[in-house]
Amino acid sequence: MNFITALDRYIFRLVLVPMLGVFVIAASLLMMDKMLRLFEFVSTEGGPIGVVFKMLLNLIPEYASLAIPLGLMLGILLAFRKLATSSELDVMRAVGWSYTRLLRVPYCITAVMMIGNFLIVGYVQPYARYSYEELQYELSSGALGAAIKVGEFTTLEDRMALRIEQSEDDGRRLIGIFARIANDKGQVLSISAREGRFLANREDRNTIILRLMDGTIIQDMKGKTPRILSFTQHDLPIDLPAIERFRKRGGQDREYILPELLEIGWSDHTSDALRAETQANFNYRMVEVVMMLMLPLLAVALAIPPKRSSSALGVFVSIVMVVAYHKVNQYGQSIAALERLDPLLALWGPFAIFAALILWMYYRVAYVPGGQAIGALEVAFAKLASWVKKLWRRKNPLSAAKQKDVTHA
Repeated sequence: MNFITALDRYIFRLVLVPMLGVFVIAASLLMMDKMLRLFEFVSTEGGPIGVVFKMLLNLIPEYASLAIPLGLMLGILLAFRKLATSSELDVMRAVGWSYTRLLRVPYCITAVMMIGNFLIVGYVQPYARYSYEELQYELSSGALGAAIKVGEFTTLEDRMALRIEQSEDDGRRLIGIFARIANDKGQVLSISAREGRFLANREDRNTIILRLMDGTIIQDMKGKTPRILSFTQHDLPIDLPAIERFRKRGGQDREYILPELLEIGWSDHTSDALRAETQANFNYRMVEVVMMLMLPLLAVALAIPPKRSSSALGVFVSIVMVVAYHKVNQYGQSIAALERLDPLLALWGPFAIFAALILWMYYRVAYVPGGQAIGALEVAFAKLASWVKKLWRRKNPLSAAKQKDVTHA
């Protein structure tokens, strides 16, 4: 007997399409809100727009750690829901295919997704998070060319004030330039120019050249008549501000890969505070990956609607449960990092409760005749829907009458 049958391939296709769709949609929605905040931050700092997309690229692994389990569960749930509502599941059950047998292909997909998620949270995510923090630091410090803002006065080295009216060609052409410079002797130069551009200084990398075109220099002579000079081209050296190098990776526990977490968290030379943080982060990553083993069972338990019903309540409940469990894990990591609770209890305790609930729900659907995992919720939801429908008819009698006439016709 072949391990993979035609029915297994059919289930694989049913699971794969919605799983990929949900993954893309979930990741996009998670990134949309962050993208708006990043655009606002970059525009405030005056940085190039391309930095936003680099920062979003480094956030993909972080959002993928939630989007992958969510996409996996909804892919399996929607596949089995389609089988149930089209009565195909009843035929499969009638010919002797158990739910456990039908879950063979979903568990193969789960194994692949678990390996991918393990690599992401264990190795890819720490490096991506560090790169994100580095870009944010460079943007704030001006290392990305964001120190001079258009339309505002910028102070450089406490001796020069610079203002630029317009910027074109991605900052290569500057229009409407005004500069006020004070030297060590107390003399003040006021310079205005029609346009200019920044040039690299090959002799001194700590300064750049601002080449000005068609302007005027006014030199204050301390009580004497100011000297006024006109020029067609003038090179103005500008000292670059000293920018400290960004810290090394590992300033936060989320930036450590799994072997580093193990080395630090269980070392005798680690402080109690750092040990608690690293152990909490390690257990958090592990429990998020291991929980994926329970998602196919949860999906099947919530995919089967009551007989003669097309209720989609299970889809809503599944999303709430997965997101709520993710938030519980985040809270458990926080209190474990503060040494208020042991990481095993704070993170693996909720896992045990959640796993026990899923096993009970799956047992009700798979082994109890006519059993429903959320039967009470389905009844309550049906009553609520009926009450809302009656209330709508009372408030819209004309629409209800038209619908009644159409029904009789």
